[in-house]
Amino acid sequence: MRFSLLAFLIILLTEMYLLFELADMIGGFATLMVVIGTAVAGVAVLRRQGTHTFTAANQKLRAGELPAQELIQGMLLTFAGALLILPGLITDTLGIALLLPPVRNVFVRRIIAKGIDGTNGIYMGGFYRQQHTSHRSDGDIIDGEVVDRDQPREGESFIARPPRDRD
Repeated sequence: MRFSLLAFLIILLTEMYLLFELADMIGGFATLMVVIGTAVAGVAVLRRQGTHTFTAANQKLRAGELPAQELIQGMLLTFAGALLILPGLITDTLGIALLLPPVRNVFVRRIIAKGIDGTNGIYMGGFYRQQHTSHRSDGDIIDGEVVDRDQPREGESFIARPPRDRD
C-alpha cells in the first residue's frame, strides 16, 4: 500500500515536472495542445482497436471457443485508455504504446504464458470453468462443467488449475 502511494506520487511529480519543462521549451498553450492532441488521437485509436477486439471476441464465442486473448487485449486497451485520459507525457507515451498491436501482443503472450500453464481450466471471477474432451469413434465430444469456488485450492494458480482425473 505504501509502495503504491509512493509510486503514484513519484509518477505525478515527474509528470508535472516534465509538463513544466515542455511548457518552458515550447510554451504553455503548445504544451496544452500536445496533451489534448495525444488524448484525442489515443481515444480515436482506442475506439478502432476496441471495435476490432470486440468483433474478434464475438467470433470466438460464436465458434464455441473461450476468447482469452481477446479478453486480455480488451483489458489492456482499457488500461491504455485510462492512461491517455490522465494528463502527462509519461502516461500518454505508455498509453499510446499499449495501443500498438505488436506491443500489446507481447503483454498478451506473457500474461497467457503465466496464467494458463498448459491446463484447460481457467479461473474466472469466483469459479472455474473446466473442459474435458473424450474421444469417440463418431467424433470428439466436449463435456463442460462449472465448479463454484471462491479461492483456488492450495498449490493451484490464480488463473488455472490442473485437470482432475475422471476415473
